[in-house]
Amino acid sequence: MPATPPFSTSPLPPPLLPSQPLTALAPMQDVTDLAFMRVIAHYGAPDYFFTEFFRVHAHSRPEKHILRSIDENTTGRPVFAQLIGEDLGHLTRTVAELLRHRIAGIDLNLGCPAPKVYKKNVGGGLLRDPTRVGEILAALRAAVPGLFTVKMRLGFDDTAHFDRLLDLINEHRVDLLSVHGRTVKEMYRSEVHYDFIARAAARVRCPVFANGNITSAARAVSVLAETRAAGVMLGRHAIRNPWIFRQCREQFAITHGASAPVGRVIPNPPPPISAADRRVKDHTPYPPAIFRPALADVREYVERLYRATQAPGLPERDHVNKMKKYLNFVGQSVDATGAFLHDMRRAESELNLFAICDRHLLSEPTRAFSSEPYPGVIARPNCETPIVVADGCSLETITA
Repeated sequence: MPATPPFSTSPLPPPLLPSQPLTALAPMQDVTDLAFMRVIAHYGAPDYFFTEFFRVHAHSRPEKHILRSIDENTTGRPVFAQLIGEDLGHLTRTVAELLRHRIAGIDLNLGCPAPKVYKKNVGGGLLRDPTRVGEILAALRAAVPGLFTVKMRLGFDDTAHFDRLLDLINEHRVDLLSVHGRTVKEMYRSEVHYDFIARAAARVRCPVFANGNITSAARAVSVLAETRAAGVMLGRHAIRNPWIFRQCREQFAITHGASAPVGRVIPNPPPPISAADRRVKDHTPYPPAIFRPALADVREYVERLYRATQAPGLPERDHVNKMKKYLNFVGQSVDATGAFLHDMRRAESELNLFAICDRHLLSEPTRAFSSEPYPGVIARPNCETPIVVADGCSLETITA
């Protein structure tokens, strides 16, 4: 094998707490927009944000609503712009356009498992062809003067090319690699293969983020210990629990003995512990230093998310239906029977939706919001055999 070129000297943006593992909000179509980033930051921002993917093809231009999540972002955290595509000329053209904006770096999507995506030979579909992946990595590395990152899965329908793909990450001096520990064909249904993330962390020369079913701060610590990754990337469980990045930092401070230096001001500090929180009981124990949201806190989150995601001209019924997609995840930690999910899915108006929320979240406002999803309470009724697959890794395909 030829000698590996020198590693890129571009440093990663400084994290909130330099002595701790890194955290990132995973890019999710129809989720990680400006509104959702702002809501997450209110409860405790991750170290890094990643945008929804910019679709790149012959007639594409960077989508304006995704650009807003960069240009109007006031969270104080770095934002990486994710691309999905396979044409070298159009990818490099899009990079040049995005470099005019305040981005932390360019991220390449090599993992979206939606059939309508991979059938176009982009996203996870590219993992079938390491040679083509190498050509794309080479073109983007040449076009990106700063940070160039990649998010990938283990392979398409198996892991036969995994080590070759990792070698390409080294060869083309990728600055950060996020690994979702499933193949494309496994979608979100299988167990996560953390041993392959550990293999990546040992083989590549850039930092690695572990991604896939990291359900809580305690689970983040466990995955980091198993994989030796530099950090964790969380997606759907940040929808369920917007306090999860705050909780990770608090858990890391206990586990790793790391905390903010005296006098350091943390951007987007989490809200203070509520009176309800001090009385809360949970089926999953927390160390006393970790924030424990109660159902009343969840009710406030639902209200904030609803108002933040309202858009001019969006019919009320459509907005309620969009909220159901978020609440499919939130409901996994509300009650063990799934009663909230059952009722919420039948809401037809804003008034009806919030009446249901009040009934389930405010009747026992100090009861714990579970740190882990309740066993058997799934985010979508058909998550094991999804029938409708959206054109992108959206809430239609990101399931429990």
